[in-house]
Amino acid sequence: MENPLYEQIFNYIFQKINDGELKKGERVPSEKELAAHFNVSRITSKKALEMLSQYKLIERIQGKGSFVAEVLPDLNETKLQKQMESGEAEPVNEDGRIFGVILPDFGDAFGADLIRGIEEQCAINGCVMMMKLTYDNREEEEAAIRTFVKLGVDGIIVFPGHGEHYNSELLRLVLNGFPIVLVDRYLKGIAASAVYTDNRKAAYDLTNILLRQEGRHVGFLSTPADNTTTIEDRILGFSDACMQQGITPKPEHIMTNLYSTLPQSFETIRVQYDIETVRHFVDINKDLNAYVVSEYNLALILREVLLSLGKRIPEDYQIVCFDSPSQPFGDYLFTHVRQNERDTGRKAVELLLRRLNNEVTELNNIVVHEIVQGNSTISI
Repeated sequence: MENPLYEQIFNYIFQKINDGELKKGERVPSEKELAAHFNVSRITSKKALEMLSQYKLIERIQGKGSFVAEVLPDLNETKLQKQMESGEAEPVNEDGRIFGVILPDFGDAFGADLIRGIEEQCAINGCVMMMKLTYDNREEEEAAIRTFVKLGVDGIIVFPGHGEHYNSELLRLVLNGFPIVLVDRYLKGIAASAVYTDNRKAAYDLTNILLRQEGRHVGFLSTPADNTTTIEDRILGFSDACMQQGITPKPEHIMTNLYSTLPQSFETIRVQYDIETVRHFVDINKDLNAYVVSEYNLALILREVLLSLGKRIPEDYQIVCFDSPSQPFGDYLFTHVRQNERDTGRKAVELLLRRLNNEVTELNNIVVHEIVQGNSTISI
C-alpha cells in the first residue's frame, strides 16, 4: 500500500538531508512550495513539515520558514524509528543481521579505520551497521545501548568510554548473554569478548626505542587511567621496559592528567590547560629528555611546548606515541605504534557472527601492532 501523501513528502525531505543535498542550516521548501510540487493541499504539506520538526530534522522559525537542524539526530536511527512507528516494511536485509556500533568519537589518528573495518566486514556478510557516538558520556552510552536493543539489533560492538565505573546497561546485556563485542579495550572481570592491541607490549616496545639510546631519561604522558585498561596497560608496559633496564620509574616522571583526547580533542580550553600542564611538567623534570606519550594529540601538545622552549626534536628531545594520521607523502611526525584498526573492526564483526551461530568465542583477541619510524626519534 502506498504511503500517505504527507509521509511521501517527509521521505522526500529526509532523503535530501540524508544525501547532503540539504545541509545543516539551509532553508527547506515552504508549505506552499511543497503543496505545489506534490499537488497536495497545504494541510498535507504542513503535516509533513510538522513531522520533520517532531523528528528534530528541521527547525521551524516563525515568520522566516523551516531550516535543516544545526544538530541532526542519527539519521539511520531516525529512519528505523519512523519505520517501526508507521509500520512500514523494510525489505532490505530481510535475511541479514543488523549490528549497532557505539563509539565515544573517532578521528584521523584513531577510529576512522576501525569504522571502515567494521563496515567492510558487515558488507561482506550482508549485515547492516548502525552507529552512535557518545562523546565519552556514560549516560549517552547507556541510552545508545537501550535504543539499539529496542530497535532489535542482533548484536552490538562497543568502544567503551573512559571512566571509573562500568556501564550498567552493558553489564546487564553481558550477563543476559546478548551478543556484545568490545573494541580497543577489555573490561576487567567482565566475560565479554574483546578485540584490542596488546597495549602493554606496545608501550614496552616504544619505551625500549628510547632506552636503547645512551643518555636518554624517559617520562610518560597520558590521559587519566580511570580504570581504563588501555591506559593502565600502557603505563605497565612503560614500567616493564624501565625495570628491565634496571631503572625504577619515578612517580613524578609519569603524568596522567591531560585531557586533549577524543572526543572533541582540540577544544580550546582543554588545549590551553594541557599546554600549561605539560610546560610545568617539562620545567620541573629537566632531567627528562625523552617521552612516551599515550596518544597522538597529546604528543602534538608536547611537541608544541618543547618547540616553544627552543628545544630541537629529535636532537634535544625525542618523542614516541600511539597512533598517527595516515601520511601518504613524506615522513611521519612521530615514531609511533600503528594499531591495526581495520583488522580490529573486521574481527569484531566475525566474533558477533560466531556468537549468533552459537559458536564458542575467545574473550581476549589480540591484534598485532607495528612500530613506524617518524621524525621524532633518531632511529628505531
